[in-house]
Amino acid sequence: MPSPDDRLIVALDVPNALEGLELAGKLGDAVGFYKIGLGMLTGGGLALANELKQEMGKRIFLDLKLFDISATIEAAVRGLAGYGLDFLTVHGDPHVVRAAVEGRGGAETKILAVTVLTSLDRADLDAALIRAGDIPDLVAERAARAFEAGADGVIASPQEAALIRALPQAAGRLIVTPGVRPAGAASGDQKRVATPAAAIAAGADHIVVGRPVWQAADPRAAARAVLAELP
Repeated sequence: MPSPDDRLIVALDVPNALEGLELAGKLGDAVGFYKIGLGMLTGGGLALANELKQEMGKRIFLDLKLFDISATIEAAVRGLAGYGLDFLTVHGDPHVVRAAVEGRGGAETKILAVTVLTSLDRADLDAALIRAGDIPDLVAERAARAFEAGADGVIASPQEAALIRALPQAAGRLIVTPGVRPAGAASGDQKRVATPAAAIAAGADHIVVGRPVWQAADPRAAARAVLAELP
């Protein structure tokens, strides 16, 4: 049986671990990589991550977008690294990335830095007092600084993937793109989106797809349809 195409990461954005396991069961061997986010943390997210990883052989992306002082980040990542996770997100501020890399130690967990959330546009950044500038330029600059601080990869929208891939600092680093919507799917609360094929063509290594898969009447067929769009 061929291995699933791990370029697709399915976001288990469901309320609890039981529903997450049920969805993983429906997806079966079509999907080998899952994202578990902050929304499920109190619903057994870490237990689900452990079960999917240890019992079902799946790869796990824990999307917590950690942000705090360096000592706290280092301690948190040191604890999380014991779960054998594949990817872990932190905010892309250099002090956060450096602390996360230190906390990760010799574990194989990849530290991915968040550049600018894909649900935000320039008006949102203005409201948050983020300095002026076009979002793609800010994303590329934050990505470069995160790589220099030791990040193994970055989270960025598909619309900025090509800019990041062109950075000298991006050689050998990962680009993971949320905000991916199959052709004809609704954008939802994402503001900077692209199709799966466009995201990969722009330089992304992995795409993250949530609602278009788990809200589908047949999630397995929906996942296979996304994979069929990939070049």
